[in-house]
Amino acid sequence: MTHLYLVRHAKAGERRLWTGDDIDRPLSKKGCKQAELLARRLAKSDPELLISSPYVRCVQTLEPLAKRLDLTVRIEQRLCEDEPAAPVLDLLAEVSANTILCSHGDIIPATLQALQRTGTKLRTPTDWRKATVWVLKRNKKGAIVEATVWPPPIV
Repeated sequence: MTHLYLVRHAKAGERRLWTGDDIDRPLSKKGCKQAELLARRLAKSDPELLISSPYVRCVQTLEPLAKRLDLTVRIEQRLCEDEPAAPVLDLLAEVSANTILCSHGDIIPATLQALQRTGTKLRTPTDWRKATVWVLKRNKKGAIVEATVWPPPIV
């Protein structure tokens, strides 16, 4: 079995208070701390590839990990808000073991629901909070067979 990690971005500033384009909305101070704590935990998974939605808050969630491991964050449109889940499933099939992907609160539940329809077993109760990490177990045939969620780091 290999693992993939699907991260919901850390806490961002409030959408209703943000006056710019939502793609540019950054992490809050608490979100920055969550990103640092996520980096500490996720570094142990020895990732070689970090992939993010182009939204600033997603990229910022992975930046501390990228810095720690001397990696770059690859931008992927399929992880954007309001996108369908099917392309995310394709992406999960394409990436190498231990890849870490960061997306949004609409994409992650839709992706997990689509995975369940294809036979993936959820081993923990669902948790869609910001800075949660879904650990996806992929078998030798490439199918994601199991998913568990880590709660967000305590800040």
